[in-house]
Amino acid sequence: MVGLQPPDRGTTGAVSTGFRWLGPNDKIVVDGFDDPKVQGVACHISRAQTGGVKGALGVAQDKSDASIACRQVGPIRIVGELKDGERVFDEQRSIVFKTLQVVRFFDRERNVLVYVAYSDRVLTGSPQNSVSTVPIMRWPAP
Repeated sequence: MVGLQPPDRGTTGAVSTGFRWLGPNDKIVVDGFDDPKVQGVACHISRAQTGGVKGALGVAQDKSDASIACRQVGPIRIVGELKDGERVFDEQRSIVFKTLQVVRFFDRERNVLVYVAYSDRVLTGSPQNSVSTVPIMRWPAP
């Protein structure tokens, strides 16, 4: 994302999925973010977060599982040129080797934005992915 700031995001919530005697529990965390090039689209991504001592120290390798949902929340305004496969979100999932990414495609034939969440590693990627689509529709005036 040359020339763009990473999207502002915030944790919407979390649920515990596994008890740990030492350190925080394992959980599913939900983050919300806006597409930095498409105003009027909001996305939420849920991901596994490993707890325990390694999780507390930030050295745990989180699972590749993630899910994404994106919706039109206002009039859509595209800022700049959209490039297919452009990264709109990323997050380190281990110290060095794994990254959770969200990329965007624009299906011009159907006038739909397509967001894909997946994890990759330095040497091998993961086939686990999630997809969400946002049809670009007229937004009624308030």
